[in-house]
Amino acid sequence: MKKRDLYLYNTASGRKELFEPKNDPVQMYCCGPTVYNYAHIGNLRTYIFEDVLRRALRACGYNVRHIVNITDVGHLVSDADTGEDKMETGAAREGKSVWDIAAFYTAKFMDDISALNIQQPDLWPKATDYIPQMINMVKSLEEKGFTYRTDDGIYFDTARFPAYCDFAHLDPSSLRAGERVDMGDKRSVTDFALWKFSPKDSKRQMEWESPWGIGFPGWHIECSAMALKELSESIDIHCGGADHIRVHHTNEIAQSEAATGKQFAKYWLHGEFLVLDKGKMAKSGGNFVTVDKLKEQGINPLAYRMFCFSAHYRSPLSFSFEGVEASAHGLNNLKKTIAGLHSDESIIVDKEYLQKICKPFMDAVCDDLNMPRAIAAVWEVLHDKSINGAAKRLFIEEADKILGLDLFSVDEEKSSEIIEEIDGVKISIVFKGDLSNNLKDSLIEKVVSRKKSRAQRNFAEADRIRDLFAAAGVIVKDLPDGATQCVVDNQQKAEDLLK
Repeated sequence: MKKRDLYLYNTASGRKELFEPKNDPVQMYCCGPTVYNYAHIGNLRTYIFEDVLRRALRACGYNVRHIVNITDVGHLVSDADTGEDKMETGAAREGKSVWDIAAFYTAKFMDDISALNIQQPDLWPKATDYIPQMINMVKSLEEKGFTYRTDDGIYFDTARFPAYCDFAHLDPSSLRAGERVDMGDKRSVTDFALWKFSPKDSKRQMEWESPWGIGFPGWHIECSAMALKELSESIDIHCGGADHIRVHHTNEIAQSEAATGKQFAKYWLHGEFLVLDKGKMAKSGGNFVTVDKLKEQGINPLAYRMFCFSAHYRSPLSFSFEGVEASAHGLNNLKKTIAGLHSDESIIVDKEYLQKICKPFMDAVCDDLNMPRAIAAVWEVLHDKSINGAAKRLFIEEADKILGLDLFSVDEEKSSEIIEEIDGVKISIVFKGDLSNNLKDSLIEKVVSRKKSRAQRNFAEADRIRDLFAAAGVIVKDLPDGATQCVVDNQQKAEDLLK
């Protein structure tokens, strides 16, 4: 089968390149979750982009072997090889074993990617299953003179790898101790741990025997060991978040290429941050939103997937519930338009004609996964009156193999709406099922009170009511016509909190 030209932005070169893989099937490794807490939707934005990449590769005619690891040990709270292991921190936080924490949050992560229609990779290697491979890799680096020992572990000597700064375009003179990492007994600020010794004054739940003593692997060595074991010494694509570039992926390249003498990965792709008002979404700051939180707000997770397509994966994307709600509205409109297509089954759509219709969409996808342009191309086809319904439906079938939005699905439970006008305030209540009179009265009372508080410039009271609505899972929007809309997803929860 002839492959379609696909252009991808390669972080390593800093430019878009024609994709020309070394391997068949294409070898694709993606950095997976550290399963000590819930994944937030900023993390999941990266997995959505990687899912689109995999789907696009297959649409372009490539076979793909896709691997995403599970980090269940060794990821410290600081990139500086200091602080607690995140898994141990999670266990202490919840009073459970590290193994139980890993099992629980791995299962929750799987639920999240399923809700977002992210396809399963070919393999989910867990770090704790590859300790022997990690030890062997550290031994190999030691034999080749790339390591040294300190009081707390075995470190990679970046001075022995002259190309260390090339990938992330680091300026060695600017990497002063204390800025990027803490020095400790390290020879250089950029040196990093390959194997950490267990603390002398406490026992870890996860630790192993090694040639250097009891300890656990460094975070960076894990991905290299798993990729080299399950793929090859020189893979085609390595993906992750933009925050991995300067440290994690730079370290992966150094240790992998030092060990094998070969280029570790030909193409490096990175997804940008999901941004809140106060910066990137991050668990460390407590400012993160989960898939479950979206559901509590009455938002279909696929609306968030659609929201991610509103910006290029290499561009920061500003998050707001209003923005995701707008994407939900757009997705519903798209589905309604598709459901309304009239298709005569007797019409045979010529293959070349279908390819012609698909071309603008595929051109956008093959231009470094330009999903905003791809979505625009979908609407252009649907609005084109010269294209018959049968051809449009076939086009949507092909497009949705990449979009993954379940465009032919129809929501089974329909929403109802009640419109009231009280004291000059127009109120729209959108709900599913039967709305109780108690909840209806509570909603109306609080909307009117909020409106009056704002008019009287009593913003503290207005904010209190807004926060109460948020806690109850009721989405409140002020519409352009002056009306206030309340969207209720979980009526029991809303009634309990608003009574």
